[in-house]
Amino acid sequence: MHEPVWVGWLLVLLCAGAAAYCLVRARTGPAAYRGDARGEGLMALGMAAMALPASAVTPPQWSSWVCTAVYATAGLWALARRHPHHAVGMFAMAYMALAMALPADHMGPAAAVGRADATGPVAATGPVAAPGAMDGMSGMGHGGPGGVPLLTGLLLAYYTVYVIAAGVRLVPASVRAADPAAEGTGAATGPGAPADPGPPGVLRACRVAMGIGMLAMLVAL
Repeated sequence: MHEPVWVGWLLVLLCAGAAAYCLVRARTGPAAYRGDARGEGLMALGMAAMALPASAVTPPQWSSWVCTAVYATAGLWALARRHPHHAVGMFAMAYMALAMALPADHMGPAAAVGRADATGPVAATGPVAAPGAMDGMSGMGHGGPGGVPLLTGLLLAYYTVYVIAAGVRLVPASVRAADPAAEGTGAATGPGAPADPGPPGVLRACRVAMGIGMLAMLVAL
């Protein structure tokens, strides 16, 4: 991946914080939400591990293949449990791990062009040819963009729509909780009222944060 180190650390903090909260809620939260919280926490842990800057940890060459297998297996498990969003997230991480494991010219024509440009005579003699100049969080340092552009674009579109839709669903809950006029309507009170400000609402906020993190990782691929 190609992005500044500080962006990688921000992603690590974001995903690690979401993972810590979700895993705690998976043990102490209401039984109805423990399964969702566990899935979100494990996905956030995987994202935090993938976002670690190469300057902090230099993984062995085979680690990307291990991550690909682990994320793909988790995606199949999520499909079997009928959690399509978790499955998309796990398969997206498996795709990014595979893109880091394979040379850029094995992932598509556009990536091959980018790699050829980076190894041409200008790149070999110019200042941009400094070793590791384009190294990103993974430490693999491809000269061109990784992955298949069409698939990356589809994932970007999916997470953009997801973040916007999930964020919009969070806004009314906050407005209802803060609006004094809602107290007389019974919409936000009573034993059957939804607990938006509580654990379910926070879990949805974690999903939005993780969706933003996934967007940043896909852009940096």
